[in-house]
Amino acid sequence: MFPERRSRSFIEPQVLSRLAAVPLFARRPMLGNVSGRHASPHRGASVEFAEYRKYVPGDDLRRLDWRAYGRSDRYYVKEFEADTNLRCCLVLDTSGSMDFASEGMSKIEYARRIAGALGYLAVQQGDAVGLSCVANGLVQSIPPRRSPAHLGVVLDLLEQIQPKGKTQLVPILHELAETIRQRALIVIISDFFVEPEPLRTCFEHLRFRKHDIAAFHLLDPLELGFTFRRPMRFIDMEGGPTIFAEPNDIAERYHQALQRYLIDVKCITSESAIDYHRITTTTPYEQALMRFLVGRTRGGGR
Repeated sequence: MFPERRSRSFIEPQVLSRLAAVPLFARRPMLGNVSGRHASPHRGASVEFAEYRKYVPGDDLRRLDWRAYGRSDRYYVKEFEADTNLRCCLVLDTSGSMDFASEGMSKIEYARRIAGALGYLAVQQGDAVGLSCVANGLVQSIPPRRSPAHLGVVLDLLEQIQPKGKTQLVPILHELAETIRQRALIVIISDFFVEPEPLRTCFEHLRFRKHDIAAFHLLDPLELGFTFRRPMRFIDMEGGPTIFAEPNDIAERYHQALQRYLIDVKCITSESAIDYHRITTTTPYEQALMRFLVGRTRGGGR
């Protein structure tokens, strides 16, 4: 269900057709505007039983449970879950560090594939999708809508956006927590090159607003391995100072700092109940997305 027959380098129809076999579920009740496949905090008319409630004058008598009346001599009304659609808000880090690639595709190219595939899957199942690009501010933002034509607008922006500048991910996530209406699925795709502790406040802010949050943490193999052999000039892709160093002199401290950072991020996302996925850019993105979708299916989507 593509809005147009325009080929895009980051959209692979065969991958999408395989991913489409697994629904995209929310882990928390959502507040949508039309009927869908996600649980709602409100009661409705689905087949999923929710709870009994005491009868009050004005309730529809057809909803009385006469068996409960026979057992308790009191009137109870059966209530059922409501089904609704979700708003999938994609938050894409477009700061300069996302342009890094030591082998294969860069982090921004990998992020385009994840965002494009999730946008397609959401719209295909009747959900709304939007996109916010974050660098040294909120570079561009498209509010979530559910039409196939709107998906074309999201894909156009994904295709055009170029990574540059410093990241202001932390303040922008706080801003999005206030501006996105409650109970949306927020998918953050970033290398998260920020201090871990401020991230905790962002995630807690988003959770306070009852959002379901997923985070794709993209890392290049060279960022993890630091397998440099000769003296190198290390350039900050977000505009910081350039450092000339002998890799052997700093490798041990680099690995120690990296491990502390990764442990802190993992701990913060776990304590904040974030659906966290650390991914190396040499991992096939189809594999990463399938793991993400299946994990949500096991959660029941309700």
